[in-house]
Amino acid sequence: MNTDDTLRALSNPGFRFVVDVDGQAQAAFTECSLPVVEWDVERIQEGGLNTFVHQLPSRRKPASVTLKNGVGKSALLDWYIETMGESFKRKVVTITLLDATKTAVMSWHIAGACPVKLTGPQLKTDANAVAIQTLELLCGEITLS
Repeated sequence: MNTDDTLRALSNPGFRFVVDVDGQAQAAFTECSLPVVEWDVERIQEGGLNTFVHQLPSRRKPASVTLKNGVGKSALLDWYIETMGESFKRKVVTITLLDATKTAVMSWHIAGACPVKLTGPQLKTDANAVAIQTLELLCGEITLS
């Protein structure tokens, strides 16, 4: 087994993933942009200390998840439609990366997720492409396992 084969065997392709909402698997997605977990940093300059700036972690910056899939009826679309009304319902979203044997490699658990943006597909008569819709979810607490 050469080095390239070893690397392929040990790597986990980004196209094998499952999205669950409140424990139920959802539609097939062509793309999933995971949240960027980033903290605000407060920089404090101390008088007389010109070679160093204190950097203190502050609050976590807001994060979001973007899901893209083919247009069709799904529970996610129903959830977004509910949110447009008076029922602002947050749910738990879990995104799981799978290996070649469909075994979970890593999971991102997002508590308090809520749909905030739905982008419809680009419809063109001269294009030969699948109609893709995009759903953006805001994130509450994010944990990894």
